Amino acid sequence: MRSIHACLLGLAITGLAAAPSLAAESLKIGVVAPVSGDYAVLGEQALDGASLAARNRDIALTPVDESCEDGSGADIGRTLADAGVDIAIGFFCSETVRGAMPVLRDAGIPAITLSARSMPLMATALKEGWPLFRMAPNDQDETDAIVDFIMGEWIDQPVALLDDGTIYFREMVNAVRNALEERGLQPVLVDTFRPAQEQQLSLVRRLAQAGATHVFIGGTRGDVAIVARDAIQQGVDLTLLGAEALSARETDVPLEPGVLAIGIPEYGELPPAADLADLAESQGIIPEGYVVPAASAVELAAQAMAAADGDPARLAAMLAAGQFDTALGPVSFTDRHELQDNPYFLLRWQGNQFVPVFDSARQ
Repeated sequence: MRSIHACLLGLAITGLAAAPSLAAESLKIGVVAPVSGDYAVLGEQALDGASLAARNRDIALTPVDESCEDGSGADIGRTLADAGVDIAIGFFCSETVRGAMPVLRDAGIPAITLSARSMPLMATALKEGWPLFRMAPNDQDETDAIVDFIMGEWIDQPVALLDDGTIYFREMVNAVRNALEERGLQPVLVDTFRPAQEQQLSLVRRLAQAGATHVFIGGTRGDVAIVARDAIQQGVDLTLLGAEALSARETDVPLEPGVLAIGIPEYGELPPAADLADLAESQGIIPEGYVVPAASAVELAAQAMAAADGDPARLAAMLAAGQFDTALGPVSFTDRHELQDNPYFLLRWQGNQFVPVFDSARQ
């Protein structure tokens, strides 16, 4: 992996062609991302993606280190304002956003977070008039995607809901259950299981006795893998769906083929990112993680500035009103500055990875 320092040295980029024409000088984009500590790998992905999208464009990037420490946001906001950026992207931590946005608002600089999911954060942004846009899921999107899938595909099936007893998954399953029941689907079984066990035979028997054939499991990848294995061994035909947690690293018990998950795909493997992925690989960059989202944010910013006729004062309004063609596919925002389309996909375990299950609207 290339060093962070090498990545940063390549970021003062002014491109050459193949981009929306900007009316005046270069579009100046701040890239707020961690370059040290536990999240440095994510910062490197964002910086790589931004630099790829800035190639052959009249764009200058200003990287700013994001420590995610309490109280650091205001200084980051001032750094961006002093650098004269037109827009800032990145912002991996809510703490940074909260401190930086009052400064950026006063300076007339819109921001795009690629990672912060907090619902209260966006509520504060709207209340305070912060020009903040979210190119990431919010806290509700995962649950909404799970419910929409079950109502769309399992509406006529006997559905069970399971959680592992942790606060996170218990709250998720309760939210899914309430939403399903409000829309007319009554699960045949709602149950809590004991996690991190070597086998789940009694749980599989309870599912069979309830007549469940389709099961949403709020639990870890390891627990879902054990349920899937034990169901096959017991001859119980179950279709299993998990949450984003199934995208975690491989466990001792492998997932069975066909296990489903609601999650965020590797965007670099999807059709809209094909050209960017080719460019990334030609530069020795793996198009994973935040590479494609960061590149898409730069593409979006360039298109919004072109729509604003190069006037930075109109940039936030163009972001709010426009639809943009990016390596993520079409991107637009709601009146609450959230992504118009839920970013979660249905994924299926196939071979040794999760692959997206496309519908006609997402190809």
